[in-house]
Amino acid sequence: MRDCCEIRADVPERQRRVLRTVLWINAAMFLAELGAGLLAHSTSLIADSADMLGDAIVYGFSLYVVGRGVTWRARGALLKGIVMAAFGLGVLADVARKLAGGLVPSAELMGTVGLVALAANLFCLILLARRRADDLNMRSAWVCSRNDVAANVGVLLAAMAVALTGSAWPDILMGLLIATLFGVSAVSVIRAARRELAAPPPPALLSTPGV
Repeated sequence: MRDCCEIRADVPERQRRVLRTVLWINAAMFLAELGAGLLAHSTSLIADSADMLGDAIVYGFSLYVVGRGVTWRARGALLKGIVMAAFGLGVLADVARKLAGGLVPSAELMGTVGLVALAANLFCLILLARRRADDLNMRSAWVCSRNDVAANVGVLLAAMAVALTGSAWPDILMGLLIATLFGVSAVSVIRAARRELAAPPPPALLSTPGV
């Protein structure tokens, strides 16, 4: 029994180590992808960089709520859902800008940066997968990372299609798909967080009459 308790007591520290690692990876990749997206005029790269920034923010909040109560973990998940929804709207705004400007992105730059981002996010996903069963906080962080991997694959597919067609439409359509992925995941995470926030506290936490 003592060994089991020691393992459980060590879980928050393990979560912190994982979250610190993925936080810095996402912050670095946000800067790299945003710069490349602006240079390449790529909606899908800018969308993916926005996702990286959003993830860095929510991983930081996840780090803050590690070891805290269920309510704080649910609030963290709720913030992640809101951030994902906000960046989905941001991608839609960039699509409108692209349609107005008629710019064709650089397929070569999209593909190169997309491969680097995919490798980084696969590493983050593996780290988070080991802790996703711990609680809602870590599970929602894993969902964010899974979305990143899917978006990276989408960027690579869009780069190949742009190279083959010479058109901006594959990049625009992939940006819209990434925005849709943000929206669906945001709804799922927000619903789970609201269920936890609405759930009654455990009996041990209820106020004792007369206290």
